[in-house]
Amino acid sequence: MMRSMFSAVTGLKNFQTKMDVIGNNIANVNTVGYKKSRVTFQDTLSQTMRGAASPQGNRGGTNPMQVGLGMNIATIDTIHSPSSFESTGYATDLAIDGDGFFIVSDGLNRYYTRAGNFTFDELGNFVNSSNGLKVVGWQDSQTYTVPSDKSPQNLNTIIIKKGMMMEAKATGAVSFAKNLNSETDSGESYVLPFKIYDSLGQAHNLKIAFTKSATDNQWNYSITSDDTALTIDTTSNSGTLQFTTEGALDLSGSTVNAVNITVNGANSISFTPDFNELTQYASDTTVDMDSQDGYSAGSLLSISIDTNGVISGVFDNGQSRELAQIALANFTNPGGLIKAGNNLYQYSNNSGEPQIGTAGTSGRGTVSPGNLEMSNVDLSEEFTQMIITQRGFQANSRIITTSDEMLQELVNLKR
Repeated sequence: MMRSMFSAVTGLKNFQTKMDVIGNNIANVNTVGYKKSRVTFQDTLSQTMRGAASPQGNRGGTNPMQVGLGMNIATIDTIHSPSSFESTGYATDLAIDGDGFFIVSDGLNRYYTRAGNFTFDELGNFVNSSNGLKVVGWQDSQTYTVPSDKSPQNLNTIIIKKGMMMEAKATGAVSFAKNLNSETDSGESYVLPFKIYDSLGQAHNLKIAFTKSATDNQWNYSITSDDTALTIDTTSNSGTLQFTTEGALDLSGSTVNAVNITVNGANSISFTPDFNELTQYASDTTVDMDSQDGYSAGSLLSISIDTNGVISGVFDNGQSRELAQIALANFTNPGGLIKAGNNLYQYSNNSGEPQIGTAGTSGRGTVSPGNLEMSNVDLSEEFTQMIITQRGFQANSRIITTSDEMLQELVNLKR
């Protein structure tokens, strides 16, 4: 008689645990990046009243007779199914479209999370806004650029300070493009002003003169400057440009020299002008500087994050630069991770080693900036499970009350 009561007690206890899990799921229905849990049950030990018997002679075999002694919890699983995104419009809010976890650190331990509510603190650390843990990725701590070595051993915390400076770069390449008019008379010149930068980021005005030669399809060029802070080596500032009869530049017939310039208070500048995109057709002269690679120093204005997790900065000198790249980790068995609270997970012996790399590679998902991943809790499913759990709990309570009544009848037999 008592076995039924003890079996029902296990049902009451374990259905209460299932209700606890359901309650936690519903409580986290709006928690960023939350992954729901589920409970599965299994029967427990059975008392064998008669064992199985094999067929003997003219008699068939008999099956065992066993009375179950209740149930217990088989698993409490974390369900890492994908969820929808909530658009926030904040550039530093990130979601992962696919598998993987962001990596955050407190300096001693690493944690893994799907919650991408990130921001920058007063020191420029890229952190989780809810707990201050620092986001881990790749960044050269000296130059604040993305290093070529993106191995897990080279991971670093990410620091981007508002207003941080971008160093100046001296001009090392200048290219010219478009057309020189083939009908220009011999001796006529076209003068084009252009700008270069020294190692301190100071701009200097130069000009290049294209002069039509008496030789067919040939032009002479000369680079000069009125800037008193510059001294141009006159042995290297000029050359000839030979064009084919089809109007394209004939490199073998042209003479192009490296221009060497001495600058007061800065490093010398040297560049070889590139004329490969120049043409000579019977059309208006439209020659212009196509590009030059120097620039002044600049301050950081804004950042953007792409789907690969690369954080790029836009500076007030018109340049942009990759500042850091966020790392993602994937696991063979994400269900084996240990929940550590605060939307964090920790590695366990059954999760597999973290497979760390860039977004969009080796099965890792891509980064979706300006979005947060919502909870994957389905309220309709949770309410249904709540009803099933409640009925299971009620049924087990009835077993106890019925068993109690039967025991009471036994007691009454003595009267």
